[in-house]
Amino acid sequence: MPIALPLTVLLAIVSASKVKGLPMKKLTLTFLSAAVFLVMTLGASAQSGGPYDLSWYTIDGGGGTSSGGSYTLSGTIGQPDAGGPMVGGSYSLTGGFWSIVSAIQTPGAPFLTVTRNANGSVSISWAQPAEGFLLDQSGVLATPASAIPWSQVGFPYQTNGGNISITVPAPAGNRYYRLRKP
Repeated sequence: MPIALPLTVLLAIVSASKVKGLPMKKLTLTFLSAAVFLVMTLGASAQSGGPYDLSWYTIDGGGGTSSGGSYTLSGTIGQPDAGGPMVGGSYSLTGGFWSIVSAIQTPGAPFLTVTRNANGSVSISWAQPAEGFLLDQSGVLATPASAIPWSQVGFPYQTNGGNISITVPAPAGNRYYRLRKP
């Protein structure tokens, strides 16, 4: 970082303090803060050396949905490393966004359990008796709850011992499950 920029900032602070008539204590604290900032920024650089190399990076951000009127836009920013694992030596890192798979407990319904399997598929189960309950899914949550677009998870459900379950393929993105009695 060029030294001229921080010095320009310091000169601007001195000029502003003369115009505003800042007290000496406040001016001293301002100079001290600017000096600490200058020292910290001059020494900052990418770390590399030895068996590790951190000479490159990406700026990965979150995403979300923005809406106004009749328009809705969903997206993410800066994910060039999303995908397969980045491997170096005995270390491995898989970049990208994690999806959420979760149960939404319905009052009066059996307790719903959602488990992500090693292959990415999802197992949803609940205890018997559960006559009349259907399993719903949604990719989004909304307020009020009545605005959530639920759809029924197709049959067949399996019965094993005292549980009812179904295994579904790995969802693309978020997935929420609930039990509903029509």
